[in-house]
Amino acid sequence: MSQPLSVISPTAKIADNVRIDPFSVIHEDVEIGEGTWVGSNVTIYPGARIGKNVRIFPGAVISAIPQDLKFGGEITTTEIGDNTTIRECATINRGTADKQKTVVGKNCLIMAYVHVAHDCVIGDNCIIANAVQMAGHVTVGDFAIIGGSSAIHQFASIGRHVMISGGSLVRKDVPPFTKAGREPLSYAGINSVGLRRREFNDDQVNEIQEIYRYVYLKGLNNQEALSQIESNIPKSGHRDEIVEFIRNSERGIMKG
Repeated sequence: MSQPLSVISPTAKIADNVRIDPFSVIHEDVEIGEGTWVGSNVTIYPGARIGKNVRIFPGAVISAIPQDLKFGGEITTTEIGDNTTIRECATINRGTADKQKTVVGKNCLIMAYVHVAHDCVIGDNCIIANAVQMAGHVTVGDFAIIGGSSAIHQFASIGRHVMISGGSLVRKDVPPFTKAGREPLSYAGINSVGLRRREFNDDQVNEIQEIYRYVYLKGLNNQEALSQIESNIPKSGHRDEIVEFIRNSERGIMKG
């Protein structure tokens, strides 16, 4: 149901049971899935691909052009997954020629005043707390939690199941399953509470803990740590995920 005080492009593809409140503007080349609610004073620009049962609170701006001087007007998109909530005044910019799209996954909570810049990819089930400022090309893995007022450097990568303390300056990559805090951003242990909430068993939690002892607690450089991990810890999905993340890190991982 759309209010007559909304402005909706006739070419926008909007499911029958979408609710759009007064004073919102929906541009052309927008798709909105079933059950989604768009609050008052929301602006959705071309290229938005919004899933089912999404909730968009007043003042949010979705799929505006990137704040990137290299942007040349190329056709790109912003993808919002099913069941995601976008709170007041959040801004999510569309992609550039680099990735062609900005992505927010399913079942995410994007709190008020968050900025998600061009070409960011946020996984499923993430919580991005109030006023997090995310520069371009950032990658965030599934189930990550980023505390309020954190600032994330462009091209940074945050692994799955990470918890980052509020007010953090994220200049380096944050490996999966860890907690990060302090200044400069540092390893604060593994996210054992979060992992157990997501049904990791004791053996898996202990394995992850042991892997990070090599990375952060034994005085080894990254190459030495990875070599010893692969030699001394049996191959598993979690082990390989951590090793691959650290080995492929372009910005370097946070300090110990």
